[in-house]
Amino acid sequence: MIDYQLNGRTAVVTGGARGIGYAVAERHLKSGAKVGLWDNNAERLKSSQAELSKLGTVTAHTVELTDEAAVQQVTLDTLNAHGSIDILVNSAGITGGNGMTWELDPKVWFDVIHINLYAPYLVCRAVVPHMIKAGYGRIINIASIAGKEGNPTASHYSASKAGLIGLTKSLGKELATKGIMVNCITPAAAQTEMFGQMTQQHIDYMLSKIPMNRFVLPEEIAAMIGWLSSEDCSFTTGGVFDISGGRATY
Repeated sequence: MIDYQLNGRTAVVTGGARGIGYAVAERHLKSGAKVGLWDNNAERLKSSQAELSKLGTVTAHTVELTDEAAVQQVTLDTLNAHGSIDILVNSAGITGGNGMTWELDPKVWFDVIHINLYAPYLVCRAVVPHMIKAGYGRIINIASIAGKEGNPTASHYSASKAGLIGLTKSLGKELATKGIMVNCITPAAAQTEMFGQMTQQHIDYMLSKIPMNRFVLPEEIAAMIGWLSSEDCSFTTGGVFDISGGRATY
């Protein structure tokens, strides 16, 4: 059952061609929204758009999210296609593999921060002025429980997600009087294709920390984002929402 109606709204989902982003796009379409998928995998975008289009209006936009000019252009392209961007879900990200902080390649560390933190900043920078002009917006950033607790052998990923939490809180305060709510979620690990970037030891570690003794489902994450994307979320901004199966202690 879909509780939060998004009829007439347009949602942009970065990393929407697969994993959590795909589940979020699917949920939003079922709730009545139109969706713009932003991803750097053109082939996967095409197949995901074909499948999701069975549920509603979907446009697919191939974009490198760390390229400022490309992000500005895809924002205009999406506005031209849909007329507005009412909801933004920053879902795209990478793990960067695993390793002790002093053993991680500096380039890998940089790439994780660049994609997981700098890209959401660029996307918000491009989209927010249009939301301000419209007097309405909902922004949801997908952070991680690692951003609260710090996972060993994942300092780059943990730092990027902690930064995303900070970005959420700052932007939420800046937009608090403009009809735009900015929140983030901190999921435990979801068993998606990103697991292929991690060692089995790290996967086992993450599972061992979850009291429910299972990984979160992308559909469960999408359900939480459904409310954060809706008009019902009207007095909550700068918030950090736990969905970690009991792992979070604050």
